[in-house]
Amino acid sequence: MASIELEHVSKLYANGAYGVRDVDLNIADGEFVIFLGPSGCGKSTTLRMIAGLESITSGDLRIGGRSVTNVAPRDRNVAVVFQSYALYPHMTVRENMGFGLKMRGAARETIEAKIQDAAALLGLSTYLDRKPAALSGGQRQRVALGRAIVREPNAFLLDEPLSNLDAQLRAEMRLELVKLHRRLGRTIIHVTHDQVEAMTMGDRICIMRDGRMVQVGRPLEVYANPADTFVAKFLATPPMNLIPARIENGADGQPAAVADGLRVKLPQQHLAPYAVTAGKDVLFGIRPEDIYETQANPAWQPIEVTVVAIEALGVENVVVGQIGLSQPLEISARLSRHFTAAVGAKVTLYIDSLPMHLFDPASGAVFARPPLVTSR
Repeated sequence: MASIELEHVSKLYANGAYGVRDVDLNIADGEFVIFLGPSGCGKSTTLRMIAGLESITSGDLRIGGRSVTNVAPRDRNVAVVFQSYALYPHMTVRENMGFGLKMRGAARETIEAKIQDAAALLGLSTYLDRKPAALSGGQRQRVALGRAIVREPNAFLLDEPLSNLDAQLRAEMRLELVKLHRRLGRTIIHVTHDQVEAMTMGDRICIMRDGRMVQVGRPLEVYANPADTFVAKFLATPPMNLIPARIENGADGQPAAVADGLRVKLPQQHLAPYAVTAGKDVLFGIRPEDIYETQANPAWQPIEVTVVAIEALGVENVVVGQIGLSQPLEISARLSRHFTAAVGAKVTLYIDSLPMHLFDPASGAVFARPPLVTSR
């Protein structure tokens, strides 16, 4: 096992464009870390630099405390699992899993013992004599993982390994990867653009944008306390509602976020940190699950919306509603499965303002406030 440290790591291409810029990150020994971001954000490039498949333009990379910036990939003792699985179609599962060890000159008995151990761990023992064409997508993914496991690497680098699977298999393999991490205790870096994978699998999430790491933290910490509007919108479906508003004092002297069709008083807990926003234009951020169809708490504040659409998901209804008249704006609310309303109907919903955020409309940066307590 090994820690992985990136110190001011950058990747500059010949055309002058940065693929990755000034990444600082310390990954602890045995940690499961997610690189999350949209296509082209630099997450796969960062992974490939750790693997040695991409050169590092500047900065230093250490694995297990040893600088490997200029070390060949084969000497880093890390295993990469690709999106395409990269299995040899003419080889059996056994041959695919043992190929790397065979090329390194390992004894036949050693190879077979490691294959049997990995196959038992991954539920592949009955498939060792089959070829990849006779396997399902999930089984091929397990073979690719098995080929990595038999090498006993210090770290596993997974480059969107679940993206070729259907929804049910993705859910199953998410759980299998988490279980595998617990059993092996090895460092894992998992690249994905899928928010569900990020929230459910990793010890920490590293959100990337335009080659930079925007925010790093535990999943629920990042979710509850986004650093900017990009993180707030990217890390959930539907994303956080961001409503252009202005902070004004009401007749009672209490500041409120005011917009066309919206007036939400700032919670007492946030008055001191949000004092810097007085009289300013802001983006008022509230997540869809913090909007309710009934006022179970007297502190929740009403908002009138016109129903635009309802997505019935079984466990819940996602309601898209319109607020405002002069400049109509659509917002989303995650309501109970029992909520019903016709499209075009006007309904009153209730905002729990405690988890709200205020963002600078120019920079997108969040106005700091004490973070909410999270359990994970």
